Amino acid sequence: MQPATRLQLCGRLVVTIEGRRYEHALPARQGRLLFVYLAANRRRPVSRAEVIDAIWPERTPAAPDAALNALLSKLRRVLGRERIPPRGEPTLVLPAGSFVDLEAAAEAIHRAESAVRTHAWPQAWAPARVALHTALRGFLPGEQAPWIDEQRRRLEEIVLRAYECIAVSSLALGGSELDAAKRAATALIERTPYRESGYRYLIEALRQEGNGAEALLVYERLRTLLRTQLGAAPSPATQELHRRLLQSR
Repeated sequence: MQPATRLQLCGRLVVTIEGRRYEHALPARQGRLLFVYLAANRRRPVSRAEVIDAIWPERTPAAPDAALNALLSKLRRVLGRERIPPRGEPTLVLPAGSFVDLEAAAEAIHRAESAVRTHAWPQAWAPARVALHTALRGFLPGEQAPWIDEQRRRLEEIVLRAYECIAVSSLALGGSELDAAKRAATALIERTPYRESGYRYLIEALRQEGNGAEALLVYERLRTLLRTQLGAAPSPATQELHRRLLQSR
C-alpha cells in the first residue's frame, strides 16, 4: 500500500507526502505561500505571471522570473523534482489519490447538496459536517493577498451552504436532530443576518418543538431588521411560513 499523501491547507498547514511530513521543511514564508498556491490550484494550469502576482501582490521583485526560479528551486530541493518539475509552468505534482482538504470540502458540500435535492436526508448530514469543519478552520491566517481573500470567500460560502444543509436535513429528520437544526440556523443568522433562510430554519425548528411563541419572536426580529435597515419586508416564502405559524396557534 502506498503511504498516505494528505495536505491540510485550511487552518494549520500540514503537508504529508507519501507518509513523510514536510511543512517544517518548506522554505520560509514565501516558499510556504508558493507551495500552498500550487497545491490549491493543482487541478488547473497556472502561468508564471499568475504565480508571481500571487506571491508578490504589492511589490514585484526587480527580477521577478529570477525570484520565482529561486523559490521553485528551494521547493524542489525539499520535495524533489518529481513534485516540482523543472520544466514548463509552475506546478505541484502529487501521487494519485492524494487528499487535499480544500478539494475535499468542495466535493463534500456538493455531495451534501445533491443529497438534499433528492431528500436523502441521512446522506446529507455527514458530508455537510465534513465541509463545515474544514471550511471553519480558515485559510492562511495572518496573510493578505487577493487570491487568499478569494479563497476565504469561497470557504465562507461553503460554511453557509453547509449550515443550510445541516439545518434542512436535521429538520427533515426531526426528533433529537432539531437541536442541530437550531444550532445551524442560529449560526447562519449570526454570520449573515440578512440571509432569510437561517430565520426560516430556526422558526420551523421552534415550531416543531412546540415553541410557537419563540418562533413568532424570530420572525418579528427579521421583519424589524429588514424594515429598519433596508426598508423591505420578508420574502414571500418567509411570510408564508409566518402565516402557517399563526394559523396553527
